[in-house]
Amino acid sequence: MRPIINLDEVVLEHHRHGERFEAHDGAIASAIGGRLLGYSLTVVPAGKRAWPFHCHHVNEEMFVILAGHGVVRVGELEYPIRAGDVIAAPPGGRDTAHQIVNTSDAELRYLNVSTMIAAEVVEYPDSSKVAVYVGGAPGGDPANRTFSHRGRLGPAVDYWDGE
Repeated sequence: MRPIINLDEVVLEHHRHGERFEAHDGAIASAIGGRLLGYSLTVVPAGKRAWPFHCHHVNEEMFVILAGHGVVRVGELEYPIRAGDVIAAPPGGRDTAHQIVNTSDAELRYLNVSTMIAAEVVEYPDSSKVAVYVGGAPGGDPANRTFSHRGRLGPAVDYWDGE
């Protein structure tokens, strides 16, 4: 396997949901033999966001803005972003939740780099959802997962409830 790829060779998949979410995203790590880190190219059209506001409780992400500008939501704050910016999204709770939004009239392009720890909990503060993955990190091959669940947060139950 060739350990190098040019960004213009990355195969992009189109993702769209409703009026607010749209992106073209392409895996890089699997194309060049990456094993412990995931990396991908994301292209977000004008006025859109790629993914819901979320935080990883286990994995860490980093974003490198290649072209365009917008804002990144981190916790309760928003920061302007532009080409050349590097953004940290460490694991944690709602204070590390993040979302990149293209507020411009041109496309926003960025690299996403993440650890690929195979057991992960992802929380979505805007919609009160939670996702749990075991056996394959988010962004990895779902076929490798031994357990996967996405649902809404609800009332806590006792350890012995239903036993």
